[in-house]
Amino acid sequence: MFDSTPWKHTRFYQEIVQETKLQIIPRFLKVGLSVEQIADVLELDIETVQQAITAENRTES
Repeated sequence: MFDSTPWKHTRFYQEIVQETKLQIIPRFLKVGLSVEQIADVLELDIETVQQAITAENRTES
């Protein structure tokens, strides 16, 4: 059977996972989660979440 575990350790896979997490942050904000809650749910540090929010706000302006 196909074992996807080694695939999950590739740089490409990790970058896709990170990008997906960053793209979902605005949706979490819309439903009222705090920066700390988002960081906890996505297993990111608070600074990364804050940077993503700042970047999103710049692109909306």
